[in-house]
Amino acid sequence: MADSMSTNGNNTGPSNIGGGIKDRLSSMASMAAGTAGDARPLPFLTNEMVGGSVPAIAGSEDETVWNAASQACGTEKIHYTYTVEDGRCWYLAIPSSAMASNPNSWCPLAAALPGNEEHWDKETVYIYEQEGLASALRWDTETGRIQVFIGPSRTILPKIQSMDANFVTINPDATKPVPWVQRQLRSEQIARMTGLTVLLSGVGVALLAIAYILTINFMSITLGSDLRKAEEKTRKASNELMTMAAKTLQNDSLRHMVRVQELLDVLGDNDGTLVRYEVSNNGNTVEWEALVPQAFSAGGVPELRGAKPMPGLEEDGRVRIHGTR
Repeated sequence: MADSMSTNGNNTGPSNIGGGIKDRLSSMASMAAGTAGDARPLPFLTNEMVGGSVPAIAGSEDETVWNAASQACGTEKIHYTYTVEDGRCWYLAIPSSAMASNPNSWCPLAAALPGNEEHWDKETVYIYEQEGLASALRWDTETGRIQVFIGPSRTILPKIQSMDANFVTINPDATKPVPWVQRQLRSEQIARMTGLTVLLSGVGVALLAIAYILTINFMSITLGSDLRKAEEKTRKASNELMTMAAKTLQNDSLRHMVRVQELLDVLGDNDGTLVRYEVSNNGNTVEWEALVPQAFSAGGVPELRGAKPMPGLEEDGRVRIHGTR
């Protein structure tokens, strides 16, 4: 008799935390690792199996069960299965060496763990027999601890049937298989799945890059001649526009420079000062202001014709005149 605790990542009951997610991850890992198959696992019973329970710690159920099962089996290389119910992890485990000749197998007794398909209540004794070897799963009525009985049928069955309890014989052909979990194998499967995902992602990126390059080259070949013609026309129009602008700027600048120098000469001869010369409206409007003595008359100077005095006197006693040509 072995007493221990276990949980099954394949639990279908409402109390199995994340059971469905574990099933899908395990299936995906198996597919990526190339180990998934359509064959139904075969029932297998070994007298090296142990069972037990440990307190369920949220998020650490798998680690807790593995530690307890490893100690019970005396090795870290184990296959185990467990469920979570009533705040405890209920598990069955066997040394991995026992699976040497039965790799694709499962233990029908695991279907009777709390939350699994064959479990009714903890007052019932669950029995499975195979090739002269019998096993039973029950809960101690006083301590509530799980108990596993395994041995020759002629020895175990009379002992079990003498108990005052209800009995359920598990039919492996009518029960959903509960697969074993092998921690190291599962890690290797996930690593292989990750590697495959990275490889496929790299291939996808490479294909997208190749498609992009081919598209760019195709567009360059088909549109290259039209682009060259458009580029030549654009360059020619830009050159013409720059030439016209330069000529216009040179002509206007020269004209205004001559006019400013003319005003400076006239005002300098008459004790005047040019204080503002402003060009606006694209060179079409000119305004200027100058300070001249009070006795100076702009009307008698052709260069200042049209200039008008502004009201008031400046601080130095001169008059400000305003012209527009």
